[in-house]
Amino acid sequence: MSLKAVRDSNVPAGLGGFVWLVIVLVPVYYIVVTSLREQRGFYDANPLSIPAHPTLHNYALVLQNDFPRYLGNSIVVTAGTVAITVAVSLMAAYFVVRSHTRFAGAAYRAFLLGLAIPLQATIIPIYYLITRIHLYDTLLAIILPSAAFAIPLTVVILANFLRDVPSELFESMRVDGAGHWRILWSLVLPLVRPAVVTVAVYDGLTVWNGFLFPLILTQSPTERVLPMALWAFQGQFRVNIPAVLAAVVLSALPMLALYILGRRYLVAGLTAGFGR
Repeated sequence: MSLKAVRDSNVPAGLGGFVWLVIVLVPVYYIVVTSLREQRGFYDANPLSIPAHPTLHNYALVLQNDFPRYLGNSIVVTAGTVAITVAVSLMAAYFVVRSHTRFAGAAYRAFLLGLAIPLQATIIPIYYLITRIHLYDTLLAIILPSAAFAIPLTVVILANFLRDVPSELFESMRVDGAGHWRILWSLVLPLVRPAVVTVAVYDGLTVWNGFLFPLILTQSPTERVLPMALWAFQGQFRVNIPAVLAAVVLSALPMLALYILGRRYLVAGLTAGFGR
């Protein structure tokens, strides 16, 4: 490496990034290693050492206690919320960007206002509304409010991304006789695919880890999602820490797979979404 390259390199930033990487990886390493330990003698072992006799018994124990049901509920809630959020937000963002009326501007400002409303401040009205429409203790009771709170930020991201699309492309399709639905499907969706994947991963991760709505709006074990199941496992296993962390590892795998599948578009969506 040349002297100029060494001079131009940002050594403090590199060291800071390495330290932050270690801070992030150590808890992950601890969770994975601990999930492979036996409960017997757990408190006597070095928490960061590799277990002498790794075991998958904790994973088997978790899978035998209705974990697949909780996993299925979380998948349904996350997929339903993301599908509603992306569909509604894409149409709303297209209307905000392509319509030059006062109503479109007011609608966009309303979405911006939605970003300032904390979820905790609305939990009582949401609970009252869900009970009045007889959706309490159902997965739909989690999906609808979760989508409602995810839509404002998703609209803002997609709208800023759509503003970077040249107007000539829309006009050329209009000249060819394409309607709004055809433009949305054939032009907008392919061009904003990185932004759609970005918001889908972000919204999916938020819903997957959501705890307040499942805690307040559901009660039956059959409607329990993974965050509630992890909370219940602590009592069920009498604070069996290796088993609880095995459940944590299993619950993180679907989101990890989603990130791996969408990583090609994730960086492009994050960097281009607020380009203007």
